[in-house]
Amino acid sequence: MYQRIVVKLGTSVLTGGTPHFDKPHMVELVRQSAVLHGLGKEIIICTSGAIAAGRERLNYPNWPATVTSKQMFAAVGQSRLMFMWERFFEIYNIHVGQMLLTRADVENRRRFLNARDMLNGLLEQRIVPVINENDAVATEEIKVGDNDNLSALVAILAGADLLLILTDQPGLFTADPRSNPNAELIAEVRQIDDSLRKLAGGSVSGLGVGGMSTKLQAADSARRAGTDVIIAAGRAPNVIMRAANGEPLGTRFPALETPLENRKQWIFAGPKPAGRIVVDAGAERALVQNGRSLLPAGITEIQGHFERGDAICIVTLSGSEIARGISRYGSSDLEQIKGHQSDQIADRLGYMYGPVAVHRDDMIVISNQ
Repeated sequence: MYQRIVVKLGTSVLTGGTPHFDKPHMVELVRQSAVLHGLGKEIIICTSGAIAAGRERLNYPNWPATVTSKQMFAAVGQSRLMFMWERFFEIYNIHVGQMLLTRADVENRRRFLNARDMLNGLLEQRIVPVINENDAVATEEIKVGDNDNLSALVAILAGADLLLILTDQPGLFTADPRSNPNAELIAEVRQIDDSLRKLAGGSVSGLGVGGMSTKLQAADSARRAGTDVIIAAGRAPNVIMRAANGEPLGTRFPALETPLENRKQWIFAGPKPAGRIVVDAGAERALVQNGRSLLPAGITEIQGHFERGDAICIVTLSGSEIARGISRYGSSDLEQIKGHQSDQIADRLGYMYGPVAVHRDDMIVISNQ
């Protein structure tokens, strides 16, 4: 049985695909969580629904579909959503604590650690954290973008054993089950590649932000940090308890055998990549097969503007991402030293921050996994 579990609840699960919250079902989800909590398990709720709660509270006004309107809905709905969770957990004498997160809260290393300490503190006191993205103040620059990816960040912050993503579908299928009667449920995924990503579609309920593609992104992030991931139907009987007990259901993404160490978890989960470094075939082999640092000699192109210390993607000549890391040089410096040997850096720049563009200790190779 898993010990520390993040349960991600999509808007479609909380509303049953209707404009209204299905409170009896929310209570049922809380009941399952309370049973596990009583067994000493640590439960973290990552909830969607603030915008939907605001719409419901304001009786569905016909406001323009702008970011400001969504932020206003979230401002009204956030407290109402939290009130519902607090009231339902109170039935079982369990305290909850609210955490509102944005990308900025995990992008900075110190804030990442502060958020992690707060999360661990709540769990130590047997308080159930209820987490949502801070939609009332988030903008495109700082938004996680959907609560699927937010739940992966939470799983990484918490060092969770299991991320359970509950949705309106039983899991990932070989085709769209809504249009293809021959579609089959994929029970387990050990490798996420381009062909699998093509199977993931968008949200069709119109109630939430994420579709199956964002759930796949979330699963990929969490499993790299050592967390098992299950995508399952939120209305399956006793789904939370069954998943926590290790019962096969939905689509399971086993954690990688060698999870990312703490600093690399932050690199992958926190900073949004500010640019891209294109490398040649020799550098690709050195990074992927030999675990080497990225040297300027292997760089062919710099895409985007970034500073020293920013997160960047490392891609092949064909555009496939093979690694992510922290650049030791800004983009303007790399433009001057790309394709050159490391002993030429000081001559070309007049200074140097070391012989590598991205050190292997500041890099995560994500190819062929």
